[in-house]
Amino acid sequence: MRRFEGDKLVLASHNAGKLEEIRLLLAKFPLAVISVKELGLPEPEETELTFEGNAKIKAHAAAQATGLPALADDSGLEVEALRGKPGVHTADWAKAEDGTRDFVMAMEKVWQKLEDIKAPFPRRAKFTCTLVMAWPDGHDEVFTGEVQGQIVWPMRGELGHGFDPIFRPEGHNRTLGEMEPAMKNSISHRAVAFKKLVDGVFK
Repeated sequence: MRRFEGDKLVLASHNAGKLEEIRLLLAKFPLAVISVKELGLPEPEETELTFEGNAKIKAHAAAQATGLPALADDSGLEVEALRGKPGVHTADWAKAEDGTRDFVMAMEKVWQKLEDIKAPFPRRAKFTCTLVMAWPDGHDEVFTGEVQGQIVWPMRGELGHGFDPIFRPEGHNRTLGEMEPAMKNSISHRAVAFKKLVDGVFK
């Protein structure tokens, strides 16, 4: 396992919510987290069919472009009754006609599809996160985390981002959208993957 050394880390994401969440998760370490958006770098096309494959594309592209270690996250919602969809296409389900992302529309789409097939309750789902840390020489380390739960309706909470307002983690009464960042960051799929990342690369 290769250790991270240095004081700058590039986050291979244009997602402001994800950047804020990752900065919080890494706040105890003396390093600056800079996003590819802040550096004016484009997002590479995600052509793989797995979270790991797409995270590797993003992490290696950012590491090559900046000459710095880069961290990429590919994550998504997998709904059991929808055979794992939206999965790696989670963000695509939120793509509006004008090119922006509309997650209210995406959440409505998920619920409507479950209604259309009369999916039984509880409507089980999981969030999966794969983190890839890549170095400019082509080396990488991979970490994966999951959180099990169920899809609920109506949407609840204005915290978090993405599909958080319709996902209630197992063992909790609140959705991820209703949880304060500190609470969410202690149980989320990204938190599980980050613990593995920190234990493997930063400690």
